[in-house]
Amino acid sequence: MRLFREPLLQLSEYENIRKNLQEKECPVGVEGCVDAQKTHWMASFSGDYPIKLIITHSEKRVKEIYEDYRFFDKNVYSYPARDIIFYSADVHGQLLVGQRLSVIQRLLEGEPVTVVTTIDGLMDSLLPPERLAEQIIRIQEGGVADQESLVKRLVHMGFERAVQVEGPGQFSVRGGILDVYNLADDCPYRIEFWDDEIDTIRSFDVDSQRSIERHEQISIYPAAEMVFTDGRIRKGLETLKKDVDKNSEIFHKAGKPEEASRLKRIYEEAAEAFELSFGSANMDSLIGYFYEDTVSFLDYFPEDQTLIFLDEPARLVERAEGVAREFEESMKGRMEKGYIVPKQMSVLRSDKEIFHSLGKRRSLLLSTLDQKAGIIGCKHKYHVVVQSIQAYNRNFELLVADLKRWKKLKYRMVLVAHSKTRAGHLAKDLLEYSLPAAVTETMDETVEPGQIRICYGNLHGGVEYPLIKFVILSESDIFGEPKKRRRRKSEYSGQKLNSFMDLNIGDYVVHENHGLGVYKGIEKISVDKVEKDYIKIEYSGGDNLYILATQLDMIQKYAGADAKKPKLNKLGGQEWHRTKTRVRGAVKDLAEDLIKLYAIRQSQKGFAYGEDTIWQKEFEEAFPYEETEDQLTAIEAAKRDMESPRIMDRLICGDVGYGKTEVAIRAAFKAVQDGKQVVVLVPTTILAQQHYNTFVQRMKDYPINIRTMSRFRTKSEQAATVKELKKGMVDILIGTHRVLSKDIEFKDLGLLIVDEEQRFGVSDKEKIKKLRENVDVLTLTATPIPRTLHMSLIGIRDMSVLAEPPMERMPVQTYVMEYNEEMVREAIAREIGRGGQVYYVFNRVNGIVEMTAAIQKLAPDAEVAFAHGQMSERELEKVMYRFINGEIDVLVSTTIIETGLDISNVNTMIIHDADRLGLSQLYQLRGRVGRSNRTAYAFLLYRRNVILKEIAEKRLAAIREFTEFGSGFKIAMRDLEIRGAGNLLGQQQSGHLEAVGYDLYCKMLNEAVLKLKGETVEENDFETVLDFDMDAYIPASYIKNEVQKLEIYKRIAGIANEEEYDEMVDELSDRFGDLPKSAQNLLDIALLKAQAHEACITQLSCRGDETKIYIYNRAAVCVDRIPALIESYGRRMKFKPGDNPCFILKMRPQEQQNLLKCEKNVIKDIKGLLENGK
Repeated sequence: MRLFREPLLQLSEYENIRKNLQEKECPVGVEGCVDAQKTHWMASFSGDYPIKLIITHSEKRVKEIYEDYRFFDKNVYSYPARDIIFYSADVHGQLLVGQRLSVIQRLLEGEPVTVVTTIDGLMDSLLPPERLAEQIIRIQEGGVADQESLVKRLVHMGFERAVQVEGPGQFSVRGGILDVYNLADDCPYRIEFWDDEIDTIRSFDVDSQRSIERHEQISIYPAAEMVFTDGRIRKGLETLKKDVDKNSEIFHKAGKPEEASRLKRIYEEAAEAFELSFGSANMDSLIGYFYEDTVSFLDYFPEDQTLIFLDEPARLVERAEGVAREFEESMKGRMEKGYIVPKQMSVLRSDKEIFHSLGKRRSLLLSTLDQKAGIIGCKHKYHVVVQSIQAYNRNFELLVADLKRWKKLKYRMVLVAHSKTRAGHLAKDLLEYSLPAAVTETMDETVEPGQIRICYGNLHGGVEYPLIKFVILSESDIFGEPKKRRRRKSEYSGQKLNSFMDLNIGDYVVHENHGLGVYKGIEKISVDKVEKDYIKIEYSGGDNLYILATQLDMIQKYAGADAKKPKLNKLGGQEWHRTKTRVRGAVKDLAEDLIKLYAIRQSQKGFAYGEDTIWQKEFEEAFPYEETEDQLTAIEAAKRDMESPRIMDRLICGDVGYGKTEVAIRAAFKAVQDGKQVVVLVPTTILAQQHYNTFVQRMKDYPINIRTMSRFRTKSEQAATVKELKKGMVDILIGTHRVLSKDIEFKDLGLLIVDEEQRFGVSDKEKIKKLRENVDVLTLTATPIPRTLHMSLIGIRDMSVLAEPPMERMPVQTYVMEYNEEMVREAIAREIGRGGQVYYVFNRVNGIVEMTAAIQKLAPDAEVAFAHGQMSERELEKVMYRFINGEIDVLVSTTIIETGLDISNVNTMIIHDADRLGLSQLYQLRGRVGRSNRTAYAFLLYRRNVILKEIAEKRLAAIREFTEFGSGFKIAMRDLEIRGAGNLLGQQQSGHLEAVGYDLYCKMLNEAVLKLKGETVEENDFETVLDFDMDAYIPASYIKNEVQKLEIYKRIAGIANEEEYDEMVDELSDRFGDLPKSAQNLLDIALLKAQAHEACITQLSCRGDETKIYIYNRAAVCVDRIPALIESYGRRMKFKPGDNPCFILKMRPQEQQNLLKCEKNVIKDIKGLLENGK
């Protein structure tokens, strides 16, 4: 910090301010500031104070200060304000709470920290810090704790009890093991009890649930901003009840029964929430009833150690008044309609109170102009002379001229590059202009007058102090804004959903040999006094099939593309066999077609493009975001295809907004560089317009001629474009199927880009085929392609999958709540207030006009329009066009918006009757907002009395699925993938996919492709059954939850070798404690079964002292080895040839006692009979 701080010491104002702050003669006001200098000053003063609070006026500014401050000091956190207006949602995203609590946690622990927040972050009411500190639980190995009371405390602290911990704020209990995940931690902890002593504490990985490392002690912090004790709950509810009764009486007298019943419901829901212990679902606003003494966030900062910075005090006052006004208006309306109780009016602290407290603290006010911010009077005022740096816009000569001038004037100069390598390059470039510059690793060095120092980091803008001759330049000043750096984040990757993770009783399942049935649960059946778990499947006609839990690998959950009920098979009938044969045939045809296509493409020659030029590199560097890993891979692959003489045919799949267009833009730029023309084909006029805007925006600095062909162009414009195309004057043409018309001829077409291929009709596809005979083709699609299918097609079609979301997409805050006009009005007003637009999804065409009118009434100043699929295409386009151009504020529409539109200005979505939409629809709709760097909101509304039974627990569980984690999200992905598979394979194959279910279909396709490629596919159509006289099952006391138990059974059934067996034993003892005998047997038998299957044994049964071993009748057995085998066992083994050849072995008493070991040896010997066994 010395590098940046030392020159300031020569500024007399700076020294005086420092003195004032130390002597607490505050507030101190400084005017004449510029943004870059404010952060510089904040950081330079902060060495003297361990805790800093920076208060500013908008979320955007919080982000800027946070990023710049990080350059000087990494220990900085942003603290988001709570959304007071929408507090009454049933479920909020946990994200904001997590960010807020991680800051509070650091303050409670007294750690040095810098916090950046908006003024409204100080306005909501919090518990006093000492109340929260009392709740922190410290746990250490060898300590004593009562597990029961610990669980109760966790619930009161806002943790949510789950079957398995999947995300922050959850805990789970399995016997003597307690897993808990702090909101602010990177990974959860597993605490193992030995009676009431804490035996071990280990951190573990959420995805695999396996332990990582041991810890001697941990602290568990509250997971909600409101924590309770039994006494407080009782007292609080009593006070609340009194208030509710009093006010509902008033409503009754005024003849407003509906309002009175709403009030009553507030009390009922609060009571219910505690009873069912789902923590403080929406208790935050009722804080006044449970705690008399609430404080503001400011009270968490100890006076003597804290320095407070106020960024633009006048704007702070403005923002605070605005927040208070918005709150008051909305609360008044709600109060009158019975949506809130009186003490909820006082959740927000008044702006006067906050500024009064700030006036007494050690604070520094930084403003650009001298404004009379009347609320805070300053004891001292100073004026500084600083200038922000004018951008050089990549003009290096201009920079050099300035640096030389400054050098002559003996300025101290510090340049900040983005990275170490760039710092080196910059020093080298400057040396060529005889400007020596030293690159420094740390900020602790000094800079002499007339000297240039280069350090590296991320700073948004520079600043010049003419009086002390000191200048700071950032790379952004010289070369424009940098790309956003990103963190790698592992996202859902297509295979996460274990087919059994979500198998519920009543679901359809497919058994490979018996067909489609209904899953009826696990039953424990005892045969000859031996207990085992069986899975019961019911088939058509009421027949039941019981299969051993160890054979779970033969079943898959049935998944079709629609939610239609599939037809059940009959047990033992021929119908399933016929279906399988039919599908196998169809799959074989498909595989043959694919392979033919591949061979043709391999043999044809296309145009080979040259290497990347310097322009290409410059063009790519101008992309304002950091590319995701997947994007880079896809871009590389596309360029490689273009540079090879082979014709490119690449498919790029990725969710909307994941950056497919950028891949296409770079390929198009490369083609144009080599003098080729490019045509971009899109399904709708609107998309054509969007792509046109994007292409023009990206290529504006280059002499590239871009045109569109669609209905928004006049006849004469179209005619002119057609002429220019023929002459080769148009480089890139973007359009709907109009570009496939006969009159359109290209001079030299090199690349065809097809967007949303699945939405073109058959005739269009034929025309595209004609176009693409020897043209490179890049196809983009937004339906995610299932990974299983992707694997089997990978050798045939070049595919790139973009599965990683781009940076800068703020997470979507999801609220789930009962429909209520006040809320809708506020959500709309707030979004329009910040200059955005709103989607209102209303999924019924009849009634949409009335709905639009109702919304227009709620928001009279807004421009409201509606759109639905039954409008004529022209009308629809007109509405959408106006919406994209920002003329419409609120668009009421059916779910048509889920297809392909990307409007980054829409950041609020309200979904009417959300309970009627499927999960995947909701997920896709939610992906429509949150495409810019502003927080987006999604409101899922339902009508209370209609749908959800009054069981609060169920209501919440159903809804919780949609928030961040929860298997709902995974199922939604799965749903989409299956649809994607249907689209990719075409109509005819979709039927076959329906017939056998998705998993089995993929398995068959994979086998067919491998066969045609000439690779060997092992024909093992036989099942191996083991039958022993021993208990082999997972006891209910070991794994209580049936879904988890099924998942473990499925994985045990899949054990293929010793290594997997060892891993499974480790994992089970890690997750659930020591293995009981019956579970150990189950694992041993599973391993034996895998070995027996390799030895081509179909059945191995053991009764008394006799073991029977049946061999698969088509196994490649060396018959001449059999006599030697029988001889080796003496007279104890016999061999029965025939259709079902079988060995019978009489066992000795000691072998019976060590049965599994004996069987293992027998299996090994029998494997020796196979041709490839030795």
